[in-house]
Amino acid sequence: MSELLGVAVLGTGHMGADHVRRIDRVVNGARIAAVADTDTGRAKDAVAGIDGVSVHTEVAAALDAPGVQAVLIASPGPAHEEAVLAAFERGLPVLCEKPMVPASAGALRVVDAEARLGRRLVQVGFMRRYDAEYQRLKSLLDSRRPGRPLMLHCTHRNVSSPPGFTSAMLVNSSVSHEIDVARWLLDQELTAVTVVRPRPSSGAPEGLLDPQFVLFETADGALVDVEVFVNSGFGYQVRCEAVCESGSARIGDEHTMVVTTAGGAREEVAQDYLVRFADAYDREVQAWVDATRAGRVTGPSAWDGYAASAVAEAGVRALESGERVSVELAPRPDLYA
Repeated sequence: MSELLGVAVLGTGHMGADHVRRIDRVVNGARIAAVADTDTGRAKDAVAGIDGVSVHTEVAAALDAPGVQAVLIASPGPAHEEAVLAAFERGLPVLCEKPMVPASAGALRVVDAEARLGRRLVQVGFMRRYDAEYQRLKSLLDSRRPGRPLMLHCTHRNVSSPPGFTSAMLVNSSVSHEIDVARWLLDQELTAVTVVRPRPSSGAPEGLLDPQFVLFETADGALVDVEVFVNSGFGYQVRCEAVCESGSARIGDEHTMVVTTAGGAREEVAQDYLVRFADAYDREVQAWVDATRAGRVTGPSAWDGYAASAVAEAGVRALESGERVSVELAPRPDLYA
């Protein structure tokens, strides 16, 4: 493919607008051909100054717009299933932000639909796989130089939670990234989950169980723990330490800038994910564009999206029941073997 890849972006909120900017100004080989959002004003603002973009309120209209060859889905999670299946009907490659589909039943319908097509069309937006630090950790664990991985210790902190954020969303929204990255780093499925709740922080909105401590078990006997704290008040921090049989490795500590002035020094702490993982998002979308232009689909699959949703659902049940909950996955289609 010699011409620029024409991309339709569905959803132009915080994430979608950033992807519009990224494709227009950062990524090579692609252009914005169409956008869709129920808020027309927001959609027009997102593409202001970009020539040749059609603006729509309906998904189908955007997918059928002239020049559209691929679709990036950044709309709210409950709208993803319909949008992905509509893209399948048109044979359009998809980059779908997480969650691919929030409910595991819907995510499995996407998996089954793609399996019936007999070829992959979906890449799920688990951008941490494209972060340079996570990639170095993945390479180290794959090499087995420090021995077999025994444990992952993960930290996920936000400055504050947005309005309407629920206790369940700490697991099925925030920790969903740790779910995927643990499966990827260890190359194992997560088989059970337990959630322990300390006394809520005084900085958390009333009724929000924040922080939480989430413990995952894996198919090969490793353990993954996640401290998730979405009202830390000071910054966005993501860390991961792998403890292996003969060594350990930790990432996330030095992803910052140290500013020295008269009288002292201070470390800057990122305030949101678009800052901390800016490079990872750039790498992710560039990889998707490059693969799509070459007629390939790479990166996290629809199966990865389904598995993350299934584990997150088990996590919410564990949060609500206070009990250890097993993760039940459907048989994996040969397409994702």
